[in-house]
Amino acid sequence: MNTFTDSAVMAVQLISHFDPGLWAIAGRSLGVSASATMIGCTLGIALGAYLGVAKFRGRSTLLTLLNTFLALPSVVVGLVIYLLLSRTGPLGFLGWLFSFKAMVLAQVVLVIPVAAALSRQVVEDAELSHGEQWRSLGAGHGMRCVLLAWNERFALLTVVVACFGRAISEVGAVMMVGGNIEGFTRVMTTAIALETSKGDLPLALALGMVLLAIVGCLNMMLSLFRHWQDRYQESKPNSLRGWVA
Repeated sequence: MNTFTDSAVMAVQLISHFDPGLWAIAGRSLGVSASATMIGCTLGIALGAYLGVAKFRGRSTLLTLLNTFLALPSVVVGLVIYLLLSRTGPLGFLGWLFSFKAMVLAQVVLVIPVAAALSRQVVEDAELSHGEQWRSLGAGHGMRCVLLAWNERFALLTVVVACFGRAISEVGAVMMVGGNIEGFTRVMTTAIALETSKGDLPLALALGMVLLAIVGCLNMMLSLFRHWQDRYQESKPNSLRGWVA
C-alpha cells in the first residue's frame, strides 16, 4: 500500500476506536467555533439587518468597507489581536493571550463581516419586497429589522452555517493568539498543520475527516430543515405564505 492508503486506514481506525486525543481536539474546536459563531452571528446579523433597512449618508462607503473585510486574511486578524492582547498591548491586562477566549475573539472578528454582509443582502431583498407594507403600518427601522429578519430566519440559518464553516476551518489567527498548546488551545486546524509537519499523517487525516464530517452534517441538517420548511409553506394559503411562523 502507498502512504495515502496507509494513512487513510489508520485514520479511520483512530476515528472508529474513539482515540481520546483526537476527540479531545475535535471537542475543543467545536467549543471555540460554536462560541465564536454564536457571538459573531448575533452581532453581525444585527448589523446586517440594520444596513439592509436603514438609509444614511456614508452607507455605500460602509458597505464597501464591510465587503473588503470579507477578504481580510486571518493572519492579519491574528496579528492585530496578538498585539492588542500582548502584555504591553492595550488589552494585555485581560490576560487572554494563548487562551480559549483569545481564539474565540479572533474567530468572532472573522465571522462578523461574513454574517453582516450576507444577512444585509437577505434583509435588503426582503425590505424591497415587503418593507413598504411595514412602513405603512408605522414600523420604524428597528421594528422592520426585527420583522424582516424573523421572516427570513430560514435564509439566515444558511448564513449561520456559512459563518460556522468560516470559523471552524480557520487556522492562522487561532494559531497566533492561541499558541497551539497541547491539551489547552490546540484545535483541529492547528493540529492538522502541526501533525503534518511532524509526519503524523494518520492523525492529521483523521482530524480532517472529522472536520469535513461536522460541516457536512450541519449542511445536511440545514438542507433537510429547508426542505421541510418548503413543504410546510406550500401547505399554507398563498396570501399567508412567507408570513406565517
